[in-house]
Amino acid sequence: MDAEAVRETFQAFGPVGIRRMFGGQGIYREGVMFALESGGELYLKVDDESLGFFRDLGSRAFSYRMKDGRTGVMSYWLMPESALDDPDEAARLARMAFEAALRTKAAAAKKAKKPSSRAGKSRKSPERAL
Repeated sequence: MDAEAVRETFQAFGPVGIRRMFGGQGIYREGVMFALESGGELYLKVDDESLGFFRDLGSRAFSYRMKDGRTGVMSYWLMPESALDDPDEAARLARMAFEAALRTKAAAAKKAKKPSSRAGKSRKSPERAL
């Protein structure tokens, strides 16, 4: 799927930015990645709040083969084929994915600001036996 087809799919959602990445494309709104394209398929960002919705649709997670042969799985799930031909459905799902991406970003920022359990604790040197 080329960049123009991606933009057309999300036209009702509003303007999106597209960046090439890992043989596919990252799809952004306001600097936040909410979808990715790989192998001609679109995947939307999910979090704990939206995962059940995509699971109920019979969707599947984006997965890839790592260099060591293991399979990696990301929190992006396949966009239903029906949304590719329905701009309103695509926009609704894009909004859901964008909101999941914002929640994920906010949680990561909150976690980064949280002081570690060692913060403020000084390291004591071992006492010498006399």
